[in-house]
Amino acid sequence: MSNDKFERIEKKYLVSGEKYSMLRQRLEEYMTVDEYGLSTICNIYYDTENYELIRRSIEKPAYKEKLRLRSYGIPGEETKTFVEIKKKWDGVVYKRRVEMPMAESRAYLNERKEPSKDSQIKREIDYFMDFYKPVPKMYIAYDRIAMYGKEDPSLRITLDFKIRYRLDDLDLTKGDHGTLVLNEDDVLMEIKVGGAYPLWLVDILSELEIYQVSFSKYGTAYKKDLAKKLAKRRQQELEKVAVTTDGAWKRILVAI
Repeated sequence: MSNDKFERIEKKYLVSGEKYSMLRQRLEEYMTVDEYGLSTICNIYYDTENYELIRRSIEKPAYKEKLRLRSYGIPGEETKTFVEIKKKWDGVVYKRRVEMPMAESRAYLNERKEPSKDSQIKREIDYFMDFYKPVPKMYIAYDRIAMYGKEDPSLRITLDFKIRYRLDDLDLTKGDHGTLVLNEDDVLMEIKVGGAYPLWLVDILSELEIYQVSFSKYGTAYKKDLAKKLAKRRQQELEKVAVTTDGAWKRILVAI
């Protein structure tokens, strides 16, 4: 399988800081950290103006899709980036991506300027963009350790730390700052495999009581930001009521 196309089952697990050290110790017997070690993954997620894609995804349909721009580390204008379209159908993830320099990918996604290279995958992305008219909506970054199986290299496990997001500075070159999505010590583990888990992995998950969860970085950040906005609006309404009530009491006291 070429590295611009991926088809696999991905399952996610939230791991507490307390369990993470035990998990890493157990995994090292069977897994090897890849050549990049700890790296930072940076993404811009594209959506419609009213967040149609993520709102639909949160409803957990059988089919969903998303578009993002990804870099490995904070890029410069000529650093390679990846425009990715990710689809999920019946639990299987299908990912297609094309590589472009940062300046070219920005111009393609934000201004619809044609990139220097054409491909079937790029035309799939064109169709997605023509249909949804997506715009940059959220930046998400995280620090990642990726591992592969010693006996079966197709078995991949990624461990994501300090998942963070922002709604401004929606450009990969603007740094990797943002608001944390989870508790600082929590780790998101993703197991990516083409078939059944090896028995040793099943045993580790069972012994450490680490259970599969439904989790989307973009979806969780969207819901967290929405909750913050609703709380702020509620607080403003309460303050408005308090001012109105205080004014009414003052008028009563004057009248008395």
